[in-house]
Amino acid sequence: MKVLLNFRFSDDKMKMLEDLACELIYIPEREMKDRDDFYDVDVWFTYDAFKYVEMNNFTNLKLIILTSTGLDMLPIDYICKNNVMVANNKFGYSIPIAESIVMYILQVFKNSYQSFKKQEMRIWNMDLSWLELAGKRIGFLGTGTISRAASKRLEAFDVELWGVNTDGRSIEGFSKCFSLDNSDEFFRKCDVIVGVMPETANTSHIIDSVRLEMMKESSTLINVGRGNLIDLRALEKYIDKFRGVVLDVVEKEPLELTSYLWDQENVIITAHNSWVSDNNWERRFDNLYNNLKSYIETGKAESMIENIKRGY
Repeated sequence: MKVLLNFRFSDDKMKMLEDLACELIYIPEREMKDRDDFYDVDVWFTYDAFKYVEMNNFTNLKLIILTSTGLDMLPIDYICKNNVMVANNKFGYSIPIAESIVMYILQVFKNSYQSFKKQEMRIWNMDLSWLELAGKRIGFLGTGTISRAASKRLEAFDVELWGVNTDGRSIEGFSKCFSLDNSDEFFRKCDVIVGVMPETANTSHIIDSVRLEMMKESSTLINVGRGNLIDLRALEKYIDKFRGVVLDVVEKEPLELTSYLWDQENVIITAHNSWVSDNNWERRFDNLYNNLKSYIETGKAESMIENIKRGY
């Protein structure tokens, strides 16, 4: 079985892949645009090299294994037409993003931005605006692996955890779940709302002017999911009602230099950084190895996407 890798691992890990009866071809993503010696592969391990190739030239492609959780870069029409299986990195970034969510909430509640500014200016001045996290209600837009990992870590802070998913089904770790169509109470009563939903037609601008209006005064809004979840133009109008807004992702990245949001003292902006971890490469390899092994043994990848058109 021929496997195209856009990322290279250590020699011992490459040997582990070869021992699965794989013939490996390593080509960095950007170099693919100048080559045509890979179109007969069975499996492709990539992040977003689709823009460098002519998809219709593939003659034997059966499985795409992604380094990412999100699917928005995929050539959906080709995949559906040719019945190509897709597996994503379903669990690979849950821990670092969950830890980042905890960090962001505490930064807002403990007003760390102002503390850092005071330190730079050598000002010794007590801040009496710090809040306690215990007893607050934390809401997650999306109840997948990232939200469950974050909820597990937040339980230690004695918070109440609510969630929103497509149909309002109950999820372990959340005391209450709502459907997308019946989520007004969620927006009105949560002290913190964290966006972690994937990018689909149904999730675009879920947080619009109507829902921003619903949200509690002095609440906190965090987005680590997809940038399209928040209508940024609407957010600019409501920015003063929030104790804190954290944007790790925005609809068009990077955020425009002229954006009003850069200068707001209640806004924390990080450059799509919440997934970063020293353990990502290890988990990335595990994702590849486990999916290949499962595909060879059963004909199905371990983290196969059942309905690619759904978007997650």
